[in-house]
Amino acid sequence: MKRHLLSVDDLSREDIERILGRAESFAEVSGREIKKVPTLRGRTVINLFYEASTRTSSSFELAAKRLSADLVSIKAQGSSVDKGESLKDNIQTLSAYDPAAVVFRSPHAGAAGLVARWTPASVINAGDGKHEHPTQALLDLYTLRRRAGRLEGLNVWIVGDLLHSRVARSNILAFGRMGCRVTVCGPPTLIPRGIESLGCEVRITLDDLAQADVVYALRMQHERMTGSFVPSLREYAAQYQIDGRRLGAGQLLMHPGPVNRGVELSAEVIDSPQALITDQVESGVVVRMAVLYELLAGGSGPPRRADDPSRPASEPQPA
Repeated sequence: MKRHLLSVDDLSREDIERILGRAESFAEVSGREIKKVPTLRGRTVINLFYEASTRTSSSFELAAKRLSADLVSIKAQGSSVDKGESLKDNIQTLSAYDPAAVVFRSPHAGAAGLVARWTPASVINAGDGKHEHPTQALLDLYTLRRRAGRLEGLNVWIVGDLLHSRVARSNILAFGRMGCRVTVCGPPTLIPRGIESLGCEVRITLDDLAQADVVYALRMQHERMTGSFVPSLREYAAQYQIDGRRLGAGQLLMHPGPVNRGVELSAEVIDSPQALITDQVESGVVVRMAVLYELLAGGSGPPRRADDPSRPASEPQPA
């Protein structure tokens, strides 16, 4: 695995399998009364968020704390950014604290790549504009494999605002890498040109949605829209909302959150037993623990104690 995680393209299938396996071992730890392991004791993780976040920010914070890292969480609002400090100067200032990792979110595509050039720390892309969100893709893979029992051969439909979604790009790459067949569907105005090159099929209607094993709905990204991409939310919902009529009894439902109830999903399917939305949130902590572990301690890290609870059950114990 590379030193940074900026894109799903930084990960081989073997890397993904290792992260998912590591997350399984951390899920066992999370079920204990004391959820901490000493893996990153004495190392610093900085959460630097230039964009609003609840799920990603909080799960990375919990992940770092459960690995016993020293955590610094900084949001652009209320920091030196408000005083005009540039991103480069901010990163160089924070790098003086010798962090092991910087978890970075930005509204600008490619910003995480710039941060990786300006700091000696490992950089994890927690979402950069409309570009990518690789740890969301990893937790989605983990969640789906746990529920479905496999990934290979699953037919996944990703429906909604593909144009403005960083989750869509990461998930197309990740699901495809793990052997899923990926179809994207949405209004023509919300489908990026050339998206087929990522390895997916494109549909503009839900007529064949019954073919899907998994329906992955995307949020309408109002904050990134600078024009009128659909006539109205009511018309969008009429054509593309996943509701009880469209979601088959054997299909699983996913959504990265936050959900616009009544727009991309109806209330009945959000609260149905087919929905994995809460499972996705729960998976975020253990998967992000696994990412931090693999970047900072996996392979090149110090030897683990024989009783280190972060060691997967399948890993041989020393004599």
